[in-house]
Amino acid sequence: MSNRVTLGTVTRLPIYGKGVGTVTTAAVDAGDDATPQRDRILDIVVELLETEGYDAVQLREVARRARTSLATIYKRYGTRDELILAALECWMAENRYAALATQTHRADESLYDGMMRVLRTIFEPWEQHPGMLKAYFRARSAPGGQRLLRKGLDAVVPAGMEVLAGVDASLVHDLDRILSSLVYGLLARFAADEIEIKEVLPTLERAVHRLTSGYQNTAS
Repeated sequence: MSNRVTLGTVTRLPIYGKGVGTVTTAAVDAGDDATPQRDRILDIVVELLETEGYDAVQLREVARRARTSLATIYKRYGTRDELILAALECWMAENRYAALATQTHRADESLYDGMMRVLRTIFEPWEQHPGMLKAYFRARSAPGGQRLLRKGLDAVVPAGMEVLAGVDASLVHDLDRILSSLVYGLLARFAADEIEIKEVLPTLERAVHRLTSGYQNTAS
């Protein structure tokens, strides 16, 4: 009897690497009247991350550009790390994960095509905004960085579960171990300026093709 993976048993995807721990998301206590100001602050942080880099996000500079006070920023986000995490989460929700919610796994879609559809949806925005990828990779190591992984899994797992439903468990295990290590290594090399952003997806595509070549999904 074959050992197969069902929707109920798929709990993680080979996209982020290194697993996910228990995290706590700090709530932002802001009323409706504060929403425009809050969004402006996050937009400014995103702009700084993308154009000038992680170290350029200094609270005094953010407050100056947002025309608000340091006290207001501290009240809403607590720390610089919390502010950067909030800005990254906001950007990623809009640019990386929104499209996944509208996608479906067609019955005639191969395992390779389904996996690459999910991976392209996740990584193509990084190709267009490489500064945000460097900020994301660095933020993962900052206090609260595991929260980025948890947010990502909350968005990605449902799409991945559709693709992997009925796939042999041993193949899922291999895909997880190999691709998670590959993704982590590629992101680290990109963050260290050892490879170009355009090399990431083609490398993943070759790996997924070789890992899934010849596999026939026989799930009912």
